[in-house]
Amino acid sequence: MFFSIIIPLYNRPQEIKELLESLMRQTYRQFEVLVIEDGSVKDAKDIVAAFAADLDVHYYFKPNEGQGFSRNFGFERAKGDYFIIFDSDILVPENYLEVVNNRLETDYLDAYGGPDDAHPSFTPMQKAISYSMTSPFTTGGIRGNKKGIGQFHPRSFNMGVSRQVWQKLGGFIITRLGEDIEYSIRIHTAGFKIGLIPEAKVYHKRRTSYSQFYKQLHFFGRSRINIYKFFPSELKAVHFFPAVFTLGVMFTLIANLFGWPVAWLGNAVLVIFTLLIFFHSLSKNKSLKVAFLSIGAAFIQLIAYGLGFMQDYGKRIILKQS
Repeated sequence: MFFSIIIPLYNRPQEIKELLESLMRQTYRQFEVLVIEDGSVKDAKDIVAAFAADLDVHYYFKPNEGQGFSRNFGFERAKGDYFIIFDSDILVPENYLEVVNNRLETDYLDAYGGPDDAHPSFTPMQKAISYSMTSPFTTGGIRGNKKGIGQFHPRSFNMGVSRQVWQKLGGFIITRLGEDIEYSIRIHTAGFKIGLIPEAKVYHKRRTSYSQFYKQLHFFGRSRINIYKFFPSELKAVHFFPAVFTLGVMFTLIANLFGWPVAWLGNAVLVIFTLLIFFHSLSKNKSLKVAFLSIGAAFIQLIAYGLGFMQDYGKRIILKQS
């Protein structure tokens, strides 16, 4: 099988260098790489060109439209039987394509997703953020997990779709705010077979600071409402959890400020949650620093998502704004 790997890129030249270096080490060699520069100010043309002797790599520059439409740009130019979508902030294990090819040959999937993890070379902050996004004690536990809520929805940091899917359905119809989930639902609705390939994991750097992580998760919270506008049945009770958690934290802070007797209950819940995060991260990462940073990452994840969710829930559902 010949794969076309499609990577949207926006002002991250160093990331694409590291990603291409990891693709050079693939044990399965039947693939091309399409780097779609989405109107970047800091372009990576020279960096990508340096890999031309080692990879079948193609570089394109286009006006900025967002990652969804940049992937469509890549679909239109890809030569492969199967399209693989990566975010630019990942590293790919050397056996990734071999694992995917073996699965597709034995149990074919029209579209698939894979999980993500932290690489040993990541900084403590990156490991803490990765932990938060994959922890069973936060909403991250349902990402890249076939035991999640409802259908499995591949995420675009690690996602594959067959040429047949693209020929029948086209590509992304929204470019941001949950575009990968919308596409996954459309693929499933059309009768195509979607599944998780657990062994096809990537190492996802995500963000390098709490402030960047907050902005990303606030955006994710808003995107859930965007998906609801397309598919109302996809808004599940679990998606309200970060908003409930955020309101609980606010209430606990107010209760402590005014000395309300009920404050002890909120304090107890937050202490238990903090200890669960700390000790679970410590057991997984074997690092006190990562465990402490994981506490902040978990609170930021839930509160940022919750605030973004409530913001667009109020605007777009209650007030019915466009």
